Amino acid sequence: MARIKPVDTMPALVEQMLAELGEDPAREGLRETPARVTRALRELTDGYDAEISEVVAGAVFEQDYDEMVLVKDIPFYSLCEHHVLPFFGAVHVGYLPKGRVIGLSKIPRLVTMFAHRLQLQERMTKQIAEALSGALEPRGVGVVVEARHLCMEMRGVKKSGGQLITSCMLGTFRRDARTRAEFLDLVRRA
Repeated sequence: MARIKPVDTMPALVEQMLAELGEDPAREGLRETPARVTRALRELTDGYDAEISEVVAGAVFEQDYDEMVLVKDIPFYSLCEHHVLPFFGAVHVGYLPKGRVIGLSKIPRLVTMFAHRLQLQERMTKQIAEALSGALEPRGVGVVVEARHLCMEMRGVKKSGGQLITSCMLGTFRRDARTRAEFLDLVRRA
């Protein structure tokens, strides 16, 4: 039996918001804006529809390798949950395998899954680390996120160029200062 798709009320809400801002939603430049905003918001929040198991999708492989694996400078774009304004930057993810590795493309996909939700950078950092840890059960995971927040640059304090840096260290990355230092040194390298 086919599921009936509910009526999408978001375009009407965007139209109402435009009117509340003092705009005429019927004017030429804004006629299609409610539909465009709806499509953009659906795309930028499609992480709610994803599951870790679907993202990883069987790409965990048995491998006798126990040295650090690092994927750095993974670009991301997200929306802050407080103002629904963009924050963006780069994510660096490292892990110490314990007999299993993950397909290289799956780490950026995990980043995108969590970035495509209304977010706090601190929460997103932890979610990425915990998802990788759960999928691989490695000896440790480290995640560093560097981002610019337009909610700080465009409104409020209106200071551009500042970056928020967050980290989450699990397992050996938390317990062993040498492992943590090696990870952070690799992240800093050009």
